[in-house]
Amino acid sequence: MSTAVAIAHPNIALVKYWGKRDLPLNLPAVGSLSLTLSGFSTRTSVTWGAPADRLELDGEPIDGKEASRVFRFLDRIDADRPPVHVASTNDFPRGAGLASSASGFAALALAATRAAGQELDRTELSRLARQGSGSACRSLWGGYVRWDVGTRDDGHDSVGRPVAPLDHWDLRMVVAVVDAGRKKVGSTEGMERSRTTSPYYQAWVDTAEADVEEGTAAVLARDLKRLGTVMEQSTLKMHAAMHTAWPPLLYWQPGTVACLHAVHGLRNRGIGAWATMDAGPQVKVLCTPDDAEAVAEALRPHAERVHVLSPGGPARLA
Repeated sequence: MSTAVAIAHPNIALVKYWGKRDLPLNLPAVGSLSLTLSGFSTRTSVTWGAPADRLELDGEPIDGKEASRVFRFLDRIDADRPPVHVASTNDFPRGAGLASSASGFAALALAATRAAGQELDRTELSRLARQGSGSACRSLWGGYVRWDVGTRDDGHDSVGRPVAPLDHWDLRMVVAVVDAGRKKVGSTEGMERSRTTSPYYQAWVDTAEADVEEGTAAVLARDLKRLGTVMEQSTLKMHAAMHTAWPPLLYWQPGTVACLHAVHGLRNRGIGAWATMDAGPQVKVLCTPDDAEAVAEALRPHAERVHVLSPGGPARLA
């Protein structure tokens, strides 16, 4: 019996990932660019060689599809593994569009391989984590991270890779939690619905790579207006594909729309603030440290709570 504990942070895609070219391997249809965030974290303990397979999330035993997903992932580490006990806790809402699966599978990949006696390098861990949750491949790294589509059918070249460390550019991500409840349609189901039914999906795919290049260049140049512009465009294109899927994927709530209007109002006042969203109602706003409190104040009337987050570091053993 061996136990290891790992901590990982969620990442928010600045240029979005939506859609898969291979479902079982979680290979993306488009590349993406993200920022790993401090302030939110997942802590996962893995005991390799337990009495029976057991999953606990935030102190509650979990079974069904969610547990099966975790234990199938562990089978990838060792097809002949012993029973494993996994206990994971988040200090932010799970399944609400705040990238809990990214931090969750990044922490799980690191803790499980170490508990199993394996020492994988960061790229190998990223490749493994991607097979649990696509965006988890980015949370193995800190700072600004790019996830390339890759060309190989086996996904070997589809991994997260660092673009710049967390201290390259001190920005803030102001997170407006509009509704902390679990979303009704998960990301994988939503991606497939968009791919198979939205007339705008192919346009989304065709323009995504240019957005990744533009976002990467903006990060390296520390050009916030340039990065914010492509980030917001990427978000709205992704949600256009969601909204035109059938049945439509309307994750937005009234508070979501109010937050987006508040962001545009800030820019009209000369405050540099740009919005991004994932599959969920939450609105995340990129800005400078000096503008973070003004942004938070503008969002608070429309959200259950608001968090101001900084660039975060890589997944690590506790």
